[in-house]
Amino acid sequence: MSHSQAQVQAPRPAEETPLLSGKRAASLVAVLVVAVLSYQLNATMISPALPDIAKSLGVSSAAASQVSSLFFLAGAILGIALGRWSDFIGRRRVLLIVLTVLAVGTLLCMFAPNLGFLLVGRVLQGSSSAAFQLAYIVLSETLPAKLFGTTLGIITAVNGGVGGVDGYIGGLLTEHFGFRSIFVVVFAVGLLGLAGVALVVPKGKPASTTGKMDWAGAATLSIALICLTYFVSQGSESGWLAPATLLFALGAAVAFLAFAWVEKRTATPLIALHHLRSRQVWPVLATTVLTLTGVFAVINFTVVLLSQGDKPGFGMSASTSALVYLMPAALIGVGAAPLAGWLAGKHGWLRILRIGLVLSILALAAVVVFAFNIWTVAALVAFLGFAYNGLVLTTVNGLGVLLSPRDAPAALPGLNGASFGIGAGLGIGIVAPFVSLGTPGGYVTALCISGGITLLALFTSMFIAPREGQSI
Repeated sequence: MSHSQAQVQAPRPAEETPLLSGKRAASLVAVLVVAVLSYQLNATMISPALPDIAKSLGVSSAAASQVSSLFFLAGAILGIALGRWSDFIGRRRVLLIVLTVLAVGTLLCMFAPNLGFLLVGRVLQGSSSAAFQLAYIVLSETLPAKLFGTTLGIITAVNGGVGGVDGYIGGLLTEHFGFRSIFVVVFAVGLLGLAGVALVVPKGKPASTTGKMDWAGAATLSIALICLTYFVSQGSESGWLAPATLLFALGAAVAFLAFAWVEKRTATPLIALHHLRSRQVWPVLATTVLTLTGVFAVINFTVVLLSQGDKPGFGMSASTSALVYLMPAALIGVGAAPLAGWLAGKHGWLRILRIGLVLSILALAAVVVFAFNIWTVAALVAFLGFAYNGLVLTTVNGLGVLLSPRDAPAALPGLNGASFGIGAGLGIGIVAPFVSLGTPGGYVTALCISGGITLLALFTSMFIAPREGQSI
């Protein structure tokens, strides 16, 4: 094992789970891949189905966008509590709870008679976002350090789905059977993941054997994040001084103050305030939120609707859109993510993160310039499969595990997972009003906003610092 790998391996619980190797390690990684797929398929397969959802349920494309944005928002909120809860009751038990809730939500989506019921189901499905963070922690606690970067990259590769084939299949299913057929596939994968976790994931020991879960802190932080998300989306749609926008801003401020008050008075807080102020925590969270806000909306929303829209759009079918724009980026990401984990272990997690962000910003700038050139946009989105899906997502996930406080090992991964959902939801919410215009100016404005936000992510990444004596 290299010197850097020895230093960056995440701390393990006091009562350690025996390290796995060989077939047992491979089986564990395979099961975790299926578990996180149960979440990711809900994101990638549904993207090409958004126009059909709007048509089938008789709602606008902006209203249909809530099917994605609420899913990610729910994942952000539930991921915080579920990740930290696993410190007290164990990773395996929480994974089983998550996949069970996913199954219930998927059934509701499958038979939803209107948009309201569909959104409730999507909220329940969003709980499965915790599977990613729990998988990363399980890897750090059960595998040798030399395998951590590469296996983390394998799990992160699932952020792009099954090599993009899932997006294409989602488009085909939508065209031939309607959007509900997507949830049949998700349900089957979720049940497979549930069985795999029950059989393969070690029971282990809770990281915290004293204290109890800070549910009050989780509740107040969740309310703050909900208000913050709707403040941004409402502001971009109705104006920043509109009464509803200001009400959400006030709600966010009050809830954040309540969260700080609760955390100061809790023996085992969700995350101690001094950790939140450290350069090991807040810059990681800010970088993740801004990156997802910027890049995710481009790949999974703006370009999808541009490709399927009438002029100035490209007039593609759902399946063709997925084949041209979603699949190449995902395929490249599948190979790039494990490579990124290996490179980060050798050359530094921060260095690879910043290289990925620079490359992503350059690609987004080019997308703005060539926004209405079908094949140039396709090539640039495919390149984002390497820069964003591979380099950036792998390294921010790794940093979330490696820089988490030793007294709360699931705190930062949980908050970082929430940042993924918040960022994805914010990105769609911010650009949806412009994309929905269906005009050249609307699309270009949305792309410019996304590029500018990603530039801010590069800026915040410069503040990330290792703990004393740690090399990342």
